[in-house]
Amino acid sequence: MSLVLTGSEVMQVLDMDLALAATEEAFRAYGEGRVNMPPKAYLTLAQGDFRAMYGEIFLPRDHICGLKWVNVHPGNPAQGLLTVMAKILLNDPDTGLEFADLDGTHVTDYRTGAAGGVAVKYLARTDAARLGLIGAGAQARTQVAAILKVRPIREVVVFDRHLEHSQAFAAWVAEHFGLKARATREAAEAVTGQDIVVTTTPSRSPVVARDWVSPGTHINAIGADAAGKQELAPLILTAAKVVVDDWAQASHSGEINVALARGDLTREQVYGMLGEIVAGKKPGRQTPAEITVFDSTGLVIQDLALGLAVYQRAKERGLGVEKDFLK
Repeated sequence: MSLVLTGSEVMQVLDMDLALAATEEAFRAYGEGRVNMPPKAYLTLAQGDFRAMYGEIFLPRDHICGLKWVNVHPGNPAQGLLTVMAKILLNDPDTGLEFADLDGTHVTDYRTGAAGGVAVKYLARTDAARLGLIGAGAQARTQVAAILKVRPIREVVVFDRHLEHSQAFAAWVAEHFGLKARATREAAEAVTGQDIVVTTTPSRSPVVARDWVSPGTHINAIGADAAGKQELAPLILTAAKVVVDDWAQASHSGEINVALARGDLTREQVYGMLGEIVAGKKPGRQTPAEITVFDSTGLVIQDLALGLAVYQRAKERGLGVEKDFLK
């Protein structure tokens, strides 16, 4: 039997604390070699793409495998549709039987935000209080929610190419978190002097310049998730301690992909993977002045760990419908 969960049912049990715990455990499993995770596969279409993400993870009390099928169609909002939509299937690795079939759209949002929160936990200064955002879309919201769980943020500055989006986002932050938040017309203002910077744009050319980034800044580079995308000037990467979620994915489609292809960055200049840091195999931030960058491409092990946690909570609360797809 497989428990089928809709998006609204997922949201009855999903919160950022659950996402942070599951995501950190997924990175720890990766760092300790307890995962089997081929790189994601892309199906490129005229108006967007699909990604097939699949893998296996050994968690402290569970062993699961599964698949996420997720799209990215940038033009969807003009049609009243979400840019990103996803479905997650969870299976028993020993028998292959499916035990969960759930909407993965919210899981994707939360686990991506949580990955940013985990990166901040290990790489940002402990006294980081100022947060700058480049991009004011849905993903920026979960980044803020996760970061506020791990750092004492007091002020948020947000830039988006559409000023009305920045203003609406700043109002949302102030209303939901009671923080000082303001929109800016200049991207540099959302970076210069900030302790943490988050970029969540679909850009194919740098939107953050090297001379905007102050010593001690941590950057979550979230937007680059396909070959040719980049948000940071290459000189930022060469000046920073660069941490990726997965080398194979990041080198192909993460923030570092363009710099590597052009020879502006070498593999030796990439410090390591976040899982290595979470597992204690490498130190995270070592000095207050160093610049750190987390290159997030999104790993299926995050989806599996959080999808399992959502499934378990939903089952406890009697949510969803059990289906036997073999009959």
